[in-house]
Amino acid sequence: MLRAAMTVGLILALVATAVFVPRMLSNNGQEEWGGPNVPCDLLAESCSWSSRSGLWTVDLEVLDTDGQDTEYRLTVVSPEPPERFLAVLRGESMYMGEYPVPLRRQVDGTYVARFNAPICSTGEEMVWRVDLQQGQERLKGIPVKLVFQARHL
Repeated sequence: MLRAAMTVGLILALVATAVFVPRMLSNNGQEEWGGPNVPCDLLAESCSWSSRSGLWTVDLEVLDTDGQDTEYRLTVVSPEPPERFLAVLRGESMYMGEYPVPLRRQVDGTYVARFNAPICSTGEEMVWRVDLQQGQERLKGIPVKLVFQARHL
């Protein structure tokens, strides 16, 4: 009787593993926080999307290179002003921690931040992701992954 119960339990465990593990590992193009995995290169183009509240646009431009550090300016046009709005840099191609970048509201309603991306030993190959957050929570409903490749000379 014990052997039969163990056999049935083992079969149920294998079936559950076969069903649920692939679902957990496969995100069907969705990141864990609910956004699609479609990359948008911020240095190549402006990244825009529509939400219920209106049109969002994110731009990134290189301001200055002083030999080692490259300074960037991130501009976000938001249809509604989030509270405690910030961008968080996260290594996309390699984990290098999280770097919060506060966004400051301008007179025209846009949000701007200036920052230097941390230097990585991979140099020009380092890809960073920019996550927009309201305080500690990532903004939901962003249909693109905001990325850029660091420039270090």
